[in-house]
Amino acid sequence: MYTNDDRAVRIAVFMLENNSTVRKAASVFGVSKSTVHKDITSRLKSLDKPLYRQIEKLMEINKKERHIRGGLATRLKYIREKEKD
Repeated sequence: MYTNDDRAVRIAVFMLENNSTVRKAASVFGVSKSTVHKDITSRLKSLDKPLYRQIEKLMEINKKERHIRGGLATRLKYIREKEKD
């Protein structure tokens, strides 16, 4: 296992390498979305400023795109339901 500080850095690197969302990172690391958010906004800021700045940019992009992803997920859900019928 790893410490909270290690986890914060690992999550940040994962998110940047995979252009990931908080939700996806939480799923991969087996922690809650709240934990991921705290790790990358609070812990990471004091651990690695350059990495924090990169994550901050990714988070801003994700925030701007979330309405699109949400609509897409809903659309796909209804397509799958229709295919079952």
